[in-house]
Amino acid sequence: MPLTPFHLGPALFFGLLFFSVIHLPTFLVANVIIDLEPFFVLLFQLDYPLHGFFHSLLGGSIIAVALSFIMVRFDERIQKIMRFFKLEQRYSPRSIWFASFSGVYIHIILDSRLYIDIKPFFPLDVNPFYKGSMFAGFETYGFCLVLLIFGVGLYVYKQLRIKTRF
Repeated sequence: MPLTPFHLGPALFFGLLFFSVIHLPTFLVANVIIDLEPFFVLLFQLDYPLHGFFHSLLGGSIIAVALSFIMVRFDERIQKIMRFFKLEQRYSPRSIWFASFSGVYIHIILDSRLYIDIKPFFPLDVNPFYKGSMFAGFETYGFCLVLLIFGVGLYVYKQLRIKTRF
């Protein structure tokens, strides 16, 4: 998506909905990190597809592995930040790996609906998810925006439950 923040809608909603099994910080990062590829292509005016190798399941898997190692290594520091938002989690490395892969794959599938240049099953030159219509863009952006609203609502609900417990 041209506006990476749209990816935070599904990330926040599903991350909070499945808070007990998904490592939220990893899931949030995994849903947006793939867009570093088009960012660098545009920033450095590279002669490379805007949605290249890392917008494939194979390339995304490489990013997910690297992200998982980083997040496992720095989770203690990350939890200090999450404490501020009252979203501290006990994690397992498995939940971090699950969050990393699922977040990256959600990103790729959402983008695959919008852009013909994405080849999710690289090296195969196909994109079975591509919808090829303006409606697909409205549908996908709307889905992400609605999930962002529900995600913020879920966060507020969780915070209110925490306050009423004490």
